[in-house]
Amino acid sequence: MGAIQQDGHIFEIEYSVSLQKGAVHVYKDGNFLKEITFQFEGEKPDEEKIENLINHYLEGKQLH
Repeated sequence: MGAIQQDGHIFEIEYSVSLQKGAVHVYKDGNFLKEITFQFEGEKPDEEKIENLINHYLEGKQLH
């Protein structure tokens, strides 16, 4: 899973299969903004779940 660019942000995904935990690191203009953590089951996180986390983050930014 590589970085995702959307709405001027870069979302980098990291995860540990042994711990079954992951994080989406959010950057904008080269600056770290937030870490969004999640848990998953299996060999890798569900890409749809990660997309939903990103969309939820971006929707929250539009409310401000």
